[in-house]
Amino acid sequence: MYYLETEQSFDSAHFLKGYEGKCKNIHGHRWRVVIEIQSPLLQKAGQTQGMIVDFSRLKEDLKEETDYLDHSLIMEENSLKPETLHALKEEGFLLVELNFRPTAEEFSRYFYQKMCQKGYNVKSARVYETPANGASYGEDSHGRI
Repeated sequence: MYYLETEQSFDSAHFLKGYEGKCKNIHGHRWRVVIEIQSPLLQKAGQTQGMIVDFSRLKEDLKEETDYLDHSLIMEENSLKPETLHALKEEGFLLVELNFRPTAEEFSRYFYQKMCQKGYNVKSARVYETPANGASYGEDSHGRI
């Protein structure tokens, strides 16, 4: 089996509604996302001969996903009062509402699924919210290359 990995980073703020501790407050991270893909075979011909996929394609596909979240306030849907949400939107802030709690664990699954949707056979997705604290997610192989 061959493995290939790349990483991207993005800066954002988030908070955890219902959390008893510092993370209930809006705070920021420089999130680091590492995607590892796998394939039993390498390309046989053309420009990508001897590769799983061109690094530039893999990097750009991950960057597209991280750029969507960069410099935003990320929150779980319905975690703010409607008037607060409206006021933030009126101010022009970039808000990203997700259908999950924005934890490192949930983000690792999020990025895993996003890259699978792009056709990659993802082995794992790791998301670090600090240099020393991260989470990972992986599933059985789906047969994609």
